Amino acid sequence: MVPSEIELSALQLPVEERLQLARRLIESLDELPDEQTAIDEGVRRIEDIATGKVKGLTEEEFLRAIG
Repeated sequence: MVPSEIELSALQLPVEERLQLARRLIESLDELPDEQTAIDEGVRRIEDIATGKVKGLTEEEFLRAIG
């Protein structure tokens, strides 16, 4: 069976079975390539604010910045 045939077959499944299949497919992925990079970046940014290396914006400054 080719991917397009699998897709067509999967789309014919009832909603609950499609959800179960989607969960199983996602869980079968070891790690998304950018996931660890994003986690590392988030941790670094939190540490920068916690240590005072970077000053966070006030709510007013943030709202002004986004226009």
